[in-house]
Amino acid sequence: MSNLSIAPYFPFARVKIMSQSVHMECQTPGTVIRLEPDRRFRPRCHECGRPGTVHTAGLHRILRDLNVGQAQTFLQVQYRRVWCAACGKAKVEQLSFADPSRRVTHRLARYIYDLCRVMTIHDVAEHLDLDPKTIKDIDKHFLEQDFGTTDYEGLRILAIDEIGLTHGQDGYMTVVLDYLTGRVVWMGRGRKAETLDAFFAGMTETQKQGIEAVALDMWEAFIKSVRTHCPQAKIVFDLFHLVQGYGEVIDNVRRQEYARVGPNERTFIKGSRYLLLSNRENLRPDQQARLDELLNANRRLNAVYILKDQLKALYGFRSRTWAKRALDQWCRLAAEVDHPLMSRFIRRLKFFEYGILNHCDYPIGTSRLEGVNNKIKVIKRKAYGFHDPEYFALKVKQALPGLEITTKTG
Repeated sequence: MSNLSIAPYFPFARVKIMSQSVHMECQTPGTVIRLEPDRRFRPRCHECGRPGTVHTAGLHRILRDLNVGQAQTFLQVQYRRVWCAACGKAKVEQLSFADPSRRVTHRLARYIYDLCRVMTIHDVAEHLDLDPKTIKDIDKHFLEQDFGTTDYEGLRILAIDEIGLTHGQDGYMTVVLDYLTGRVVWMGRGRKAETLDAFFAGMTETQKQGIEAVALDMWEAFIKSVRTHCPQAKIVFDLFHLVQGYGEVIDNVRRQEYARVGPNERTFIKGSRYLLLSNRENLRPDQQARLDELLNANRRLNAVYILKDQLKALYGFRSRTWAKRALDQWCRLAAEVDHPLMSRFIRRLKFFEYGILNHCDYPIGTSRLEGVNNKIKVIKRKAYGFHDPEYFALKVKQALPGLEITTKTG
């Protein structure tokens, strides 16, 4: 007769295995393990963990456990109600392998959490034949334990931007990145000054004083919040957003030129928006050739295109003095282009000059955050959209924990 026992697979404290039944008639085979309290041990209150006395026989519950091979495993557990003197009331007894509020064991919950790192909720639910809501609740529970508290330690340089989840002004989330490690520190609903205020509200004054620089786009709500909470931090405006704003000028000049010139010159301008806004190195050889034909045929478009390259060159300076001279020269040349949007862009550039010159001291930008945003969009697509912003933020923080920086001391 075989001496094999299933007991080693269920090393649970304070319970005894009473019986096992296997059901093969269902589409998915399953096994039911009946567990009863081991009366040699005094029961404990599931809230405070202190020993109590048996109050009533309690109730039976069916819990899902890890599969044994291909068979789904269910535990038929008898809980006792315990009178807890510390809590002053009757409580369900504490079991080492399950929480009374859940219908799965601790080890199955941990397995679900591990699967959710690489699989979608729906894939995990289908794999385990469980309700997707159950999977999400378990995943969120562990995420809140691991990433629910914002870690402000060691922050020196930040990058702040927003990402759109849904259409409309209310569909944004603000993302705060530790620039040095690439860790997503915090995410909050909206993109107002009050949104970012909520991030700074969790910091101590010492932690706020430790912020040296912050990379932003020219969004005044974020600028206001940073200046309020970290006035000593240098605000650095990102090159990508600067050039993106200038792209609006180029496109308007292009459309104005298309309306002004005759039919022959229009053939060069028609369909050239992508050529003018893209970096030359990103164009195919045939596209570069067409761009050269366009610039040779239209002096005004040639001028605004050259100005775009000179605008990028501003971020190559490491001397504030030389960067200031180059910026002033750029504004003088750009003023020769007679277009209202160009005049408005020059005024905006002068108003935000400080954030451009600060790049000389801190050569940073939100380009690293743009890469993070692309990963965030992948997370959103995998989940077919998130209707729970808090859960979404936790998933992002899990996926982008950043790199540890070690400092060497001599």
